Amino acid sequence: MATLKLLSVLFLQLVVVLFVSDLANGYGLQLGFYKKTCPNAEDIVRKTTAQYISRAPTLAAPLLRLHFHDCFVRGCEGSVLLNSTKNNQAEKVAFPNLSLRGFQVIDGVKSAVEKVCPGVVSCADILALVARDAVLMLKGPFWEVPTGRRDGRVSSAKEALTNLPPPFANITQLKTMFLGKGLSVKDLVVLSGGHTIGNSHCSSFSNRLYNFTGKGDTDPKLDSNYIVKLKSKCKPGDLTTIVEMDPGSFKTFDEDYYTLVAKRRGLFESDAALLDDSETKAYVKLQTATYGSTFLKDFSESMVNMGKIQVLTGMAGEIRKHCALVN
Repeated sequence: MATLKLLSVLFLQLVVVLFVSDLANGYGLQLGFYKKTCPNAEDIVRKTTAQYISRAPTLAAPLLRLHFHDCFVRGCEGSVLLNSTKNNQAEKVAFPNLSLRGFQVIDGVKSAVEKVCPGVVSCADILALVARDAVLMLKGPFWEVPTGRRDGRVSSAKEALTNLPPPFANITQLKTMFLGKGLSVKDLVVLSGGHTIGNSHCSSFSNRLYNFTGKGDTDPKLDSNYIVKLKSKCKPGDLTTIVEMDPGSFKTFDEDYYTLVAKRRGLFESDAALLDDSETKAYVKLQTATYGSTFLKDFSESMVNMGKIQVLTGMAGEIRKHCALVN
């Protein structure tokens, strides 16, 4: 009898482990999830996104970043879009998220979809689709986005602080944070390639220029000639100036980022850290040597992997009417 009871407990534990594993791996997502309930959903998302990006191509990078910041906190369930309330500080107000942009695009796309299919398409799915379509408009790759995500009801600034990889993270910290989300070391180095588009405030890397170890020195991992160029743009204490992550290429999604990293011209410490691990360094060298022969394909695969982090599906969560507010 005791043996039977033990076996029952072990079986139950196995079921729980498998269930959690399924959630982590995007169980419940599928291609064409809205085929019957809102057949034109993806077309509406694509056309509406295109209207914004055609007018302001620099919005593509922030929209990609929005999806990344959403997925790394509570999973890809739209919590980054929620506003703070009287009793809760939402992810939006956490320091790493203060520079997030593109919320108006998500709201515009959601509004367009709601007019055709009210209460059907989640904000989390819209985030994933908009990120794909924005990248595509900058000559990036196309990837099929599995859909069926539902929206979460909780958003915490404190959780954003502890879950988002900071720009000063070293390779050990980066690997730990990515692996903790079910992403591989390859996903880490591939998704870092998203820095081929976009900008950064000087404040995110100025310590590398003026006070790296607290002694008024510079980061030895940063190319000395590049330091001179950056100093001409970013003066000490500058909180407002914006610098391109991939100079001259920030409007085209390509492999140039890896060339910069290989030349020790990655803007963040987290970029330079890719040369401190054998696997990530090998990938950087491969893309540099082969003109990014596998990058676009790899990026597509890693974005699908990222889009499956801790998703809510089935009856979990909700379908928000407005992306900034719970129903």
